[in-house]
Amino acid sequence: MSPDRHSFHVHLVSDATGETLVAVARAAASQYAAASSIEHVYPLVRSARQLERVLDEIADEPGIVLYTLVDEELIGKLESRCRDLGCPCLSVLEPVFTLLRSYLGTEQNKQPGAQHVLNADYFKRIDALNYTMAHDDGQYADDLAAADVVLLGVSRTSKTPTSIYLANRGVKTANIPLIPDLPPPHGLEKLKGPLIVGLVASPERIVAIRHNRVLGLEGAMPGRLQDGAYVDPDSVAAEITASRRFCARHGWPTIDVTRRSIEETAAGVIAMLNEHRAKRLAAVIATT
Repeated sequence: MSPDRHSFHVHLVSDATGETLVAVARAAASQYAAASSIEHVYPLVRSARQLERVLDEIADEPGIVLYTLVDEELIGKLESRCRDLGCPCLSVLEPVFTLLRSYLGTEQNKQPGAQHVLNADYFKRIDALNYTMAHDDGQYADDLAAADVVLLGVSRTSKTPTSIYLANRGVKTANIPLIPDLPPPHGLEKLKGPLIVGLVASPERIVAIRHNRVLGLEGAMPGRLQDGAYVDPDSVAAEITASRRFCARHGWPTIDVTRRSIEETAAGVIAMLNEHRAKRLAAVIATT
């Protein structure tokens, strides 16, 4: 790519949903701040006819081609055409397949979309998502014992998106808003099974997000949003301090989400959950 070129096309060809390719491509491209990628995603490419349409688009907008195909005939056609077009072409899974073959001493099944079969893990994720959606924003707080994780935090600490992300990883997650002058759900302090985590952020960050929310809801604001304290820096700082103290008083860990993405926050929660489960298991073993 020439030094003065700031964008490039990346074609992502998959015989499944394309989620793996998109994640890999974005993770890699994010390391090159001087260039931006223009994504072309082609999911469920499983026939020669489908591939021909993809190849026509690659010819129209040449660039890097990444794929996760397992059909050898389709792979051959894709790589051959890319050579003719002068487009770099790479299987992002082949290095992993090669490693597994050498370690396991067996060949892969070559089943398109094998990771999306309707197995126990799939239904676990669906169950977690159903639970999480039903227990968003303090709903059905009398059923928190069934959760894997309970997230606490003042308004605008990304509780809901973090909960949904965790649910997609198979983690049943409830989230509870901490609202001034309103007590938390009865029995929260007595929960033993779920991991309880507080989400906090800097007052400046919370105020900025709340200001945007108020502007977006102008003319249709719920009662509390009409209260100036919702966006008052001192009041917000007091809210966050109270939430920190509330979690500390009960020995619950907190995560500062000020500069964290949803994915990073969820990864932190999952690490805490693994440790929480290990401690509970060790306690059970110690008593038997």
